[in-house]
Amino acid sequence: QVQLVESGGGLVQAGGSLRLSCVASGRTFTRATMGWFRQAPGKERDFVAAINWSAGNTSYADSVKGRFTIARDNAKNTVFLQMNSLKPEDTAVYYCASDSKVYGSSWYMRPSMYNYWGQGTQVTVSS
Repeated sequence: QVQLVESGGGLVQAGGSLRLSCVASGRTFTRATMGWFRQAPGKERDFVAAINWSAGNTSYADSVKGRFTIARDNAKNTVFLQMNSLKPEDTAVYYCASDSKVYGSSWYMRPSMYNYWGQGTQVTVSS
C-alpha cells in the first residue's frame, strides 16, 4: 500500500502562485510514476502533470504548460507542483497519484491507470 497526502492548496488571486506537495509513505516511492490531476465541480478528473521515477521525464497538460512545473525529491518521498500565473480556471481540487508502472506511452494521463490517490487539496483562484 501507498499513502499519499497532499498539502499547499489555498486561495490566491489571479496571477499568483502556489506550491503543492504530496508526501508518499508505505511501499517504495522511488520507482513510482507520479501524477497530478485536478477536478472542478461537476467535471471529470483531468490530467495536469506527470513525472517518471528519475525525474528525467515530465509531461504537462496543454492548459498548464509554461505555468506549472512538476518535480520530485525521492530522498523525501515527495512530489511537488509549482503553479505560477494562476488563472480562475485553475480552480479545482488537486490530487496526486502514484503507480508502479513504468512511465511511457501516455498511460500516465489517464486517472484509471493509477493505483493510489491522495485525498486532494483545494486550490481556488479569484479573479
